[in-house]
Amino acid sequence: MKTSLLNVLVVTILLSIPIINFAQDPAMGTAADFVLFSTNGAVSNTGISQLTGNIGTNNGSSTAFGNVNGIMHDNDGASAQCAADLLIAYNLLNSTIPTFFPANLLGNGQVLNAGVYSISSATTLNLDLTLNGQNNPNAVFIFKIQGSFSTNADAKIKLINGAQACNVFWKIEGMVNMASGTTMRGTVIANNASIIMNTGDTLEGRALTTAGSITVDGVLAYTPIGCGSQVLNGPTAPVLGAAACYAIFSTNGAVSNSGVTHITGDIGSNNGSATGYNPLFVTGNIHPIPDGSTAQCAADLLVAYNLVNALPYDIELLYPAQFGNSLVLTPHTYRMNGAATLTDTVFMNALGNVNAVFVIQINGALTTSTYSNIVLMNGAQSKNIYWKIEGAVSINNYSIFRGTIICNNGALGALNTGVTLDGRSLTTTGAITTTAINAIAPTIPANCGSVGIPTVILTANNKAVSIYPNPFTTYLTIKINDVAQLINNELFIYNILGEEIIHKSIIKQVTTIENNNLPRGIYFYKVISNNKTIQSGKLISQ
Repeated sequence: MKTSLLNVLVVTILLSIPIINFAQDPAMGTAADFVLFSTNGAVSNTGISQLTGNIGTNNGSSTAFGNVNGIMHDNDGASAQCAADLLIAYNLLNSTIPTFFPANLLGNGQVLNAGVYSISSATTLNLDLTLNGQNNPNAVFIFKIQGSFSTNADAKIKLINGAQACNVFWKIEGMVNMASGTTMRGTVIANNASIIMNTGDTLEGRALTTAGSITVDGVLAYTPIGCGSQVLNGPTAPVLGAAACYAIFSTNGAVSNSGVTHITGDIGSNNGSATGYNPLFVTGNIHPIPDGSTAQCAADLLVAYNLVNALPYDIELLYPAQFGNSLVLTPHTYRMNGAATLTDTVFMNALGNVNAVFVIQINGALTTSTYSNIVLMNGAQSKNIYWKIEGAVSINNYSIFRGTIICNNGALGALNTGVTLDGRSLTTTGAITTTAINAIAPTIPANCGSVGIPTVILTANNKAVSIYPNPFTTYLTIKINDVAQLINNELFIYNILGEEIIHKSIIKQVTTIENNNLPRGIYFYKVISNNKTIQSGKLISQ
């Protein structure tokens, strides 16, 4: 009997101890999608800020933000819903029962475990405050401050052992002022007071107020991931088909190069020539004139264009002329309704999802500054980035550009000196010129060598036509392997500039052609039967 009573007493005592590692985080509702929001007050920016998440006010205006990786909501249905959800979240935080009562000077190397912390007066954060999740990804930290909150310059919130910014909350009954260089983590909810973030501040979380202005100046702020937040996959990627074989391609326009250019992938045009590319520096096929492969590429490129053009956009970048400037993009479909100028850097942040897709729709031309850069972050891959551009494209000197460019009715008029293209340059109509660049088409299909070649080529000898010797010196022999093809055959040979130098009808199964003093070098050929290309390839004269 005594043992039973003791057990009951132990259980009762254990149940009365607060389990601080599993404190309840408040439901944020639609407020979780906002990185900056005021229920009643202006929201403004100065300087160049990088912001991921929605921004808005339910009674006021949002001004001077430039391009934002989110949606602007001022005085609309979304802002009204956010205001309602923010009030619910504030009330939930306000009703939590505190378990710890620290002094009003936080930081200075302090390490805190999960729990509800209450401070009865104005509070300052100095140097480092470390939040220790104790290997529990659900550990929740709530700070209830009954006064204003300020940080000293370069103060930092650090997270260790599984602590997550999405599980950190600051309920502040007064003004919030973060000094320059602060790194803040968690959702900050100010009640009836303004929020100020200064140059060089970083916020992994949210800055929200029930009433008061929000001003930021040259900051990096982004909504946290985790804690059940949506995994961003982006849109469905277009199927490129034969266009995936090409690094440089125009459906209707000449393709030309000057300078020493290195290409991985095919090069060609379906209605024009491909000239100036040194085959020694091309890992892939140069199609100096249209052939079966270019025809298939043109058809597949049109399909891919139609797909990316029809995608509904998630986020509109409102200032195309200010594109870049260290803007951070996440897996979405973006739209710019006008000509865009890429200045400096754009960061592609896949948020740890290596399969995430980015589509950027530009309803106008695209120009970049010199040394512009597309930077991949957190698993982003160039093969998953697509640029749909309605107009001409000019990638300026020494830029690093990543992704597949699908240009509609516009010339890729300049891929300039020193450009690195980690992707493809494709256009439905327009010339392409390259000048001493490096271009690498990602994930080239294994069947590119046979794309667009009629099935007649796949005979027992694996070729419709045998041409030998190759390399050759004094003569070439052309043998039609399938006697059924001995009708209306023609051989064309071109130099590396795409100029026709030999044109001969093939009326016998075996035909010999004298060298005719062709200079040493690389040449291209195609064999046409009944007005269809049945084989093409490369020849070397020694």
